[in-house]
Amino acid sequence: MEDVWSVVLRVGEVWVTLVFTLIVLPSALGVSLGISEAYLWVLMKTLEWATIRIQKGVKKPQPQIKTSATNGIIERDETPMEKEIVHPHRVDFEFSDIFYFCRKGFEAIVEDEVTQRFSSEELVSWNLLTRTNVNFHYISLRLTIVWVIGVIVRYCFLLPLRITLATIGITSMIVGTMIVGQLPNSSVKNYLSEVVHLTCSRILVRALSGTIHYHNKENRPQKGGICVANHTSPIDAIILTNDGCYAMVGQAHGGLMGIIQRATVKACPHVWFERSEVKDRHLVTKRLREHVADKNKLPILIFPEGTCINNTSVMMFKKGSFEIGGTIYPVAIKYDPQFGDAFWNSSKYNIVSYLLRIMTSWAIVCNVWYMPPMVRQEGEDAVQFANRVKSAIARQGGLTELPWDGGLKRAKVKDTFKEEQQKNFSKMLVRNGSVGSLSAGTESD
Repeated sequence: MEDVWSVVLRVGEVWVTLVFTLIVLPSALGVSLGISEAYLWVLMKTLEWATIRIQKGVKKPQPQIKTSATNGIIERDETPMEKEIVHPHRVDFEFSDIFYFCRKGFEAIVEDEVTQRFSSEELVSWNLLTRTNVNFHYISLRLTIVWVIGVIVRYCFLLPLRITLATIGITSMIVGTMIVGQLPNSSVKNYLSEVVHLTCSRILVRALSGTIHYHNKENRPQKGGICVANHTSPIDAIILTNDGCYAMVGQAHGGLMGIIQRATVKACPHVWFERSEVKDRHLVTKRLREHVADKNKLPILIFPEGTCINNTSVMMFKKGSFEIGGTIYPVAIKYDPQFGDAFWNSSKYNIVSYLLRIMTSWAIVCNVWYMPPMVRQEGEDAVQFANRVKSAIARQGGLTELPWDGGLKRAKVKDTFKEEQQKNFSKMLVRNGSVGSLSAGTESD
């Protein structure tokens, strides 16, 4: 029995030594040994081979899978209500007018624009991560063997490796920020805090086999500014802090996340709100303005959507982030779904299930675009400014821009949305004289 334990300890020592030597130390120094690049190259070739095998093995053409980002299962008519209902030489209400609303209702039932943004993005080709999709059937023995090998590699090698790296990264973050937090406020403390955050974020990115391409680094957010980005996953913050330090803004949590928050806030001026404080919009705005007013503090990182949206769209930006003032630094984040699904559907999966899913994927590959800073123009209100920034991010990331509130992920549609359509229809009738005609007809009777 002692011999078995000695072998286990020996293997553990070799494992930890290799992890520290080949991954942790190079990532802490910001150096790449080319292992990730070689891994992605082999993975790309494997997926290309699998795609070719699927195409050759299919006896008859398979229906093409349409991605929810660009195409839907129905063809929508985007003609405005005013043009479709109102016709020349017609001013009265007609019973046929309700057909417009009936068709819109059927379209929403079959495929609405909101709920499909809270489901994972579909792929055109199989990425060897799952066999539950009915579009991918048994093709050949060789393809099945490759899939089985992939399962063994992901669960028996990559998963333990990633858990080890994540444990090292999180532990280093907690211990490092707690030690730095004991120092008096000074430029040395700020420098050490940034070193700890950057080092630990790089280790955590390696724990996801992350490959991130940063574009236009000359536009990186500066101190005293506000960085706003589209939100797909909780790892968005890690993706960005891998290339620079930010002051996080968010709700205080319990458990492991709460421990990390309480440790990091001692070393860095993060802004964490209690649940009761989040509802007080004026208090939140006041604390953020105080942070932005200090040009020596790190830029604030905010996700104005308020919830995770799948990798295809950008939904409504809450105006609170744009009422603070100061310079806005937009950032667009776009993940490559071929290697792994980064989207977190928090209403379906808890954080543990989500982390297990991304840690058993092939890799996390994404592009980050730093965009030129934007300021609020004269005469522009916070909502207009938010929409302008959102449009810029959507264009840069190749994402679909939607006006809907991401809060519809959990809440019911507000009555104000229904009333808005009713008001538009009534204004159209009044503008075209239908109401006047009906009133005159009633009086004559």
